[in-house]
Amino acid sequence: MADSLTTRIIDVTTGSRETVHDLTDACASFLREVAHGRDGLLNVFTPHATAGLALIETGAGSDDDLLTALRSLLPADDRWQHRHGSPGHGRDHVLPAIVPPHATLPVIGGTLELGTWQSVVLVDTNRDNPQRQVRLSFLG
Repeated sequence: MADSLTTRIIDVTTGSRETVHDLTDACASFLREVAHGRDGLLNVFTPHATAGLALIETGAGSDDDLLTALRSLLPADDRWQHRHGSPGHGRDHVLPAIVPPHATLPVIGGTLELGTWQSVVLVDTNRDNPQRQVRLSFLG
């Protein structure tokens, strides 16, 4: 049982602007190394109070649409009581309640089982923290 859980931390540079960063290739690469054709679960977790994880289509505008929707739901203005950092930064601390910092995904035969257009993405609206970590954990 001791070798049934394998974990790796990956570093992600999100830069100084709001971003949706695709993690799908990193997840697939990790599973190729550790799953060895087994079924199981991949847990993806980001240990940050201002970032989240989502499953969305990327590359067709959905990533920009997500950021636009978040700007509408969580405007970067002075309404937030949490006020350190860039103007409107308090909204970044509310983000994980809407876009959770974790996802657990099925792995079948060592391969991440996503829908045709689904990608695993890190959603980061915090312009003050350009360096993020994501923990990938495979339970086989």
